[in-house]
Amino acid sequence: MKNILLMFSHDVEDVEAIATRALLIRAGLNVVTATFQKSLQIETAFGIHVNVDFNVEELNLNDFDMLVIPGGKYVQETIDIHDKMQIIAKKFYSEKKPIAAICAGPRFLDRAGILNEVEFTAHPATGLDSKENYRNVKALTSKNVITAKGAGCVYEFVDHIVNFLLGAERAKNLKKSIQLI
Repeated sequence: MKNILLMFSHDVEDVEAIATRALLIRAGLNVVTATFQKSLQIETAFGIHVNVDFNVEELNLNDFDMLVIPGGKYVQETIDIHDKMQIIAKKFYSEKKPIAAICAGPRFLDRAGILNEVEFTAHPATGLDSKENYRNVKALTSKNVITAKGAGCVYEFVDHIVNFLLGAERAKNLKKSIQLI
């Protein structure tokens, strides 16, 4: 079974974090949530209290097959304070492990220099430095990087992840199970 590391933080975008987690589990993936926060209980952007599995410092990143980074206002609040997320993203990318980021989440990939090497999408108001490889689509996969525009694109985001990790048939089965097709 594939092990997914899904990052959570205070002010993470609810749909991008919680719905992505639920859909990936529904597809048959093992999802572990982690945070850089001191507390394992975080409050999402819209006030939902979520218990996170681990502080990222407790984990062995080698145990994970993919990194998933939701967006939310935490990105803007933390990206200039520390580079922990960028370091993790660089590690996954250098090991050719897939990374998925949605909405403002691709900003971390931008700061890590990854978006210079792949086509990507993100929320238009994200303020990315890299713009040359930007594509105005809901979600896309380029090399081992999956990106999506925002909360309204979560189904497309998850579809790309499941396709990448488990194949088209499993992605189709997931869409059928939730009545997307």
